[in-house]
Amino acid sequence: MRVSIHDRGALLAVSPAALSAYARAAGWRRQEPYRAHSDVYVGEARPEIIVPRTERLGDYASVVAALIDTFASVAGQDELTVYRSLVTTDRDVVRVRAAESEDGSVTLTAGVSLIDGARELLLSAACSLREPQPVYRAGANREASDLLNRVRLGQTDHGSFVVTLLTPVVPPPMQLLFPDADDWNAPIERRMTVRLVEALTAVRQATERTAAGDNEAFGDAVAQGVSANLCEALVRLVEPFPALDVGVSWAQTRPLATASNVVRFGQADAALLREAARSLRDRAPRPDAVLYGFVRLLKRGEDDDDGIIGLATTIDGQRQSVKVVLERVDYERAIQAHHDRAPVVLNGDLDRIGQRWRLLNPRLTGVIRDDE
Repeated sequence: MRVSIHDRGALLAVSPAALSAYARAAGWRRQEPYRAHSDVYVGEARPEIIVPRTERLGDYASVVAALIDTFASVAGQDELTVYRSLVTTDRDVVRVRAAESEDGSVTLTAGVSLIDGARELLLSAACSLREPQPVYRAGANREASDLLNRVRLGQTDHGSFVVTLLTPVVPPPMQLLFPDADDWNAPIERRMTVRLVEALTAVRQATERTAAGDNEAFGDAVAQGVSANLCEALVRLVEPFPALDVGVSWAQTRPLATASNVVRFGQADAALLREAARSLRDRAPRPDAVLYGFVRLLKRGEDDDDGIIGLATTIDGQRQSVKVVLERVDYERAIQAHHDRAPVVLNGDLDRIGQRWRLLNPRLTGVIRDDE
C-alpha cells in the first residue's frame, strides 16, 4: 500500500539542511542557485529537483512533500521510510538494542531501565567533554544537562527492542573544501556523540584487559571518557538481557569516514563493570573532606612561601599519610602544631593517585589544644 505524508507539522520537522544532505547522499549534486532561497540539484538518471535553503517559504511543507515523493520513487522505498531517514539526517542517532525477543517487546521494568540507562550513557559522555574524571556530579554540570535536554527520544526500530536517541541538530561544517578528517572543530553536539563511542570502545577494551589481569585498565581509560557513571549505566542496561548493542549512526549533514559504530556488551560483563565503577569512585576526589590528625612532615624551600606537610590521619578506617601544600600562614600554624604535638583539622578536596593521598584546595581550620 502506498503511503503519502500530508501532515504539515511532520513535514515542517524536516530541515533544509537534512534535505540537502539526503539529496547529496542519494546521488544528487548542487548545480546552481534557484531564485533567492533554493538550489537546483541534478544527478545521473535522476530528475532535477529544487531544494530550499530555508523553511521560511509559504509552501515549504508542500515542497518537502514533493521531495519526499521524488526521493521515495528514486530509491524504490515508501515515503514513510524516506521521511524517517530525513528527520534523522541532521542528527546523530544512538541506538541501544536489547537482544531479548523477536517480537520487539520487553518487560515494562526492563524498558524503563533501558531508557534511563541510555540517558545516563549520553549524560556521562557530555560531562566528560569538560574534563575527563573518574566520577561526575552530573547535576552540577549545567552545560551537559542543557545538552541532554535537547536530546529527543526517537521511534523504536523493528526487531529486538531498541531505544533510539536523537542528538541535537548537528550543523554542517563551514569549510567544505578542505574538511578536517578528525573533525576537531566539530560542534558540541557531535563531540558528545564521538566521546560516547570513544568511551564505550574504551570500556569494551578495559573489560578484556581486566579479565586478562590488568588491574589498571579502567583507570587508564578515564582519559577516553570512562567513568563510574558510565560503568553504572552499562550495568543497568546489560543486567536484564543476554546481550546489548550500542550503535551510533552519524548525521549526514556532517558525515564521518565510518557511517556507523557498534559496541556490544553481554550480561556476563555486569559484575566486572560494577566492580570497575566502585574502583573508579574510590579514585574520585572527595569534595569538602574534613581530616583530623597530626603533622608528621614539614618541608619548605628557602625561597618559598608555601610549604608541604605530611598529615597522619585516618581514611576509611585505615591509617594514612596525606600530602598537603599549605599557604604561608597555614604552614606557620602547622609548624607550631607540630612543635606542640597538637592535632590539626584540615578541610579540602581529598584526592588519590595510585596509593598516595593528597588534599587539594586545603585550609587549616583548627589546631586542637590539650584543654579542648
